[in-house]
Amino acid sequence: MNRAKTRTRVLLFAAVALAALFVLLTVSLTTGEMRIPAPTALRALVGLGDSGDVLVVQQFRAPRSVAAIVGGAGLGVAGCVLQRLFRNPLASPDVMGITGGASLGAVALIAVGASQTLVPLGALGGGLLAALLLGVFAWGSGLAVTRLVLTGLAVQAGLAAAVNLMIVRFPAELAGSALQWTTGSVYGRTWTEVWGAGGAMVLALTAAFVLHRRLAVLDLGDDSAGALGLNTAATRLQLLVLAVVLASLAAALAGPVTFVALAVPHVVRFLTGPPTAASLALAGLTGAVLLLASDLVVQHLLPIEGLPVGAVTATLGAPWLLVLMFRQSSPVQRSHA
Repeated sequence: MNRAKTRTRVLLFAAVALAALFVLLTVSLTTGEMRIPAPTALRALVGLGDSGDVLVVQQFRAPRSVAAIVGGAGLGVAGCVLQRLFRNPLASPDVMGITGGASLGAVALIAVGASQTLVPLGALGGGLLAALLLGVFAWGSGLAVTRLVLTGLAVQAGLAAAVNLMIVRFPAELAGSALQWTTGSVYGRTWTEVWGAGGAMVLALTAAFVLHRRLAVLDLGDDSAGALGLNTAATRLQLLVLAVVLASLAAALAGPVTFVALAVPHVVRFLTGPPTAASLALAGLTGAVLLLASDLVVQHLLPIEGLPVGAVTATLGAPWLLVLMFRQSSPVQRSHA
């Protein structure tokens, strides 16, 4: 009976999230300086109708919306994998240094005057660099959970300091562009960027589902997983690299957006119960809804023009993080530890 109830909750949650995503996507394609009726916008999306409508929808609005959807999905799944991997509800790409690495890679390319098209590639390379540093510094402990978290915090702090130093040294015209990117933004995304990162994201998400059984075994604890024949250190490294790739690809599209990877796993767990393979799919769907909704808030509901989407997610993330910290430190939580 409980399994049937859980399945019903999962299906209901998935249906609501899919409906919300469709509504948000329709709104993003129809609203702006030039309002386009929904039927017209949907026809323009597939190249039908007035050439002006097709240009606006296909070349400006659709790439931005798809970038938010793909980036949000990657962040949601990355956060879900990291929190289960470290058995820590506060684990996220920010904590593990991935965000700092992505920012450093992007800002370094901005500093040398590279094309905006190459900046997302810098973010991906920076995220992988952060993972390499994390692995090097934590390898001596056998990739123990506590050592990984502490090392991640140190890597994140060091990379963030390097980014801030570079921005301070930039000429004024480059500093503004770099600062906006490091806050997180999907403004100006092109189909070239979306297809490149999106294709890689599909492969990474597929790998996440393939490795889910190993992640489920790790949920039992290292001793039990080892007794079942799982090489815990190698498996943890594989899952860590996968989470880094997911978060780095998301950063390549949307910048180092905060809060999404932290909050989404909690929302999914609260609404659907213990983690399963379906939880990963729901985390990706929820992350897509959250990031696209945040971008729409930035575009149409706030009076400040040009505000990056990361400003909205960071504003939401601060109180959420405080709530999580209080819950973790409460007597009830300690009594169950």
